[in-house]
Amino acid sequence: MSSPPKTPLAAPSGAPNVIVTLPDGKAMTFTRGVTPGEVAAAIGPGLAKAALIAEVDGKPWDLFRPLDHDAKMRIITKKDPEALELIRHDAAHVLAMAVQELFPGTQVTIGPAIEDGFYYDFARDTPFTPDDLPKIEAKMREIIKRDLPTRREVWPRDKAVQHFKDMGENYKAELIASIPAGEDVSLYWHGDWHDLCRGPHFATTGKIGDAFKLTKIAGAYWRGDSNNPQLQRIYGTAWRDQKELADYLHRLEEQEKRDHRRIGKDLELFTFSPDVGAGLPLWMPNGTVIRQELEFLAVQEERRDGYQRVVTPEITKEALYIRSRHLLYYKDDMYSPIDIEGENYYLKPMNCPHHHMIYLATRHSYRELPLRLAEYGHCYRYEASGGLSGLMRVRGFSQNDAHIYCREDQAHQEFVRVMRLHARYYEMMGITDYYMRLSLPDLAKKHNFVDEPAEWRKAGEIIRNAMKETGYPYVEAEGEAAFYGPKVDFMIKSVIGTEYAISTNQLDFMATKTFGLTYIGEDGAEHPVYVIHRAPLGSHERFTAFLIEHYAGAFPTWLAPIQVRIVPISDKVNDYAHKVRDALFNAPVVNGTAGLRVDIDLSAERMQKKIRDAQLQKIPYMLVVGEREAAEGKVAVRLRSGKDLGAMPLEQFIARIRQEAETRRDMAD
Repeated sequence: MSSPPKTPLAAPSGAPNVIVTLPDGKAMTFTRGVTPGEVAAAIGPGLAKAALIAEVDGKPWDLFRPLDHDAKMRIITKKDPEALELIRHDAAHVLAMAVQELFPGTQVTIGPAIEDGFYYDFARDTPFTPDDLPKIEAKMREIIKRDLPTRREVWPRDKAVQHFKDMGENYKAELIASIPAGEDVSLYWHGDWHDLCRGPHFATTGKIGDAFKLTKIAGAYWRGDSNNPQLQRIYGTAWRDQKELADYLHRLEEQEKRDHRRIGKDLELFTFSPDVGAGLPLWMPNGTVIRQELEFLAVQEERRDGYQRVVTPEITKEALYIRSRHLLYYKDDMYSPIDIEGENYYLKPMNCPHHHMIYLATRHSYRELPLRLAEYGHCYRYEASGGLSGLMRVRGFSQNDAHIYCREDQAHQEFVRVMRLHARYYEMMGITDYYMRLSLPDLAKKHNFVDEPAEWRKAGEIIRNAMKETGYPYVEAEGEAAFYGPKVDFMIKSVIGTEYAISTNQLDFMATKTFGLTYIGEDGAEHPVYVIHRAPLGSHERFTAFLIEHYAGAFPTWLAPIQVRIVPISDKVNDYAHKVRDALFNAPVVNGTAGLRVDIDLSAERMQKKIRDAQLQKIPYMLVVGEREAAEGKVAVRLRSGKDLGAMPLEQFIARIRQEAETRRDMAD
């Protein structure tokens, strides 16, 4: 165990000294060469024990690294937000130490802290297996208990390159060689083991604690390039204490249970085929029901809000995207052109230029505005294969898109209406944890954004005032705007805390100039319109993926692919089961694309097995019918939760489920 730092005395008169200014403004004088650990000890033994690192003049600093200048200092402990990244950074080093102790000859490469954890990449001929993880984890705990002291040395780059080459650490040597010539590099020792690192690190390995766990093994290419050798990556997670670790592991379990890719396969919602192409989903019958119901919901709500529906083609001439500037700002996200009769055509990446052409097909008076054009348009965008993730990130998708053409004096209120439409959808689906993110441009990066500073400021102010009027929480972010104007993303959290940007609104001041979008004002002259791009339900694909995880596949009755399963006890009541099915199927539903969705399990399985199968498929209602129910015109009602509602007249059940389907609110589960 390392000894606590000694408390330094104030420098004697005339001796070299440094003045350390604390966050509360208090200044303390120490002998030059004092360490932050010694400063913490001078403040108090409790702080010295809790200290992890220091922040010196705004930069991270090891507790054992001397100070040779006056500085502002803050001592960082586990209570500070920086603590998690620091714990994970040190844990990554200890992971590498453990692997090299257990598996001599393994080369280390890089090992950063990441969100929720850390990883380290290794070069080793023999693959790691899941059985290796408990052994490595046990060795890590042993190293942490050794409470090994940490030290830092600064070397010339070329010396460090040769040192790691001599050790047989060729990847590390290559990494250091990529640092500009003449630069010094820092190396950190934990006991005898050492690594290239910028730091900072804890004074001893014991500071990491025991709230960590190794989670998985994966492959990774050296420096992320598929042309380079493949390495082995070990992932782990680390937290401040055991409670935080337990909470995180519980979230991981929930994430796995709710993974939309697994549930999508189990419930036969969608699939992918290598013969069709990566990122191009195939919707199966059950998943198509969800698509249809979401689109029908949008049609109803948008009709109430005065939208008119349009349809546009999925392939378009190059000239349109030159005019819209998508080829200037967005080309990397578009598929390659298709040569048709000597002209280039592109798969449609978004619907806006097409809607602008519909607007231009006729002249518009100020009395007609706002004009709201809506479409579930099918679009294609090129996503790198490494970024594809089930339905969350795809290459082909249908978007709940619309464009509102309005006067400048109408833009504020139209934006408010759109944001309230978002909130209506979220309330309907039980999504309560959300906020808005206003994305503004980083005008220093002019190649990414239209260079119109005054227009950006005006549009940003319109959106900001609209957000304030709604009262919904919001934050601002720089650099994430669309190239043609600021946007508002609705950030929503799933029940397990995963945050998604699902839906968006954007205010476009550029389209008026590039497309000549105008209206005839009350004065008889032409005036420019403002264009609002909005997609409250985002894409079918991404929003459905979120809903699968949000509901864990147990969709509310109005959205469930199969709403009712009839379970006859024996073949003697099959005729009655069909009568029940017909009555349900023919029951008119106001809010729905068709009648109630119902099927019958006529298999030879036992009744309890049939009920269990229906529960696994997350069907909201099971109607068990036997001879008694047939004689009395009743159905025995069970919920997928296992609750038994008992027998009730068929007409009573139909009234119940119709109410759920039409109000889009479940009565019980």
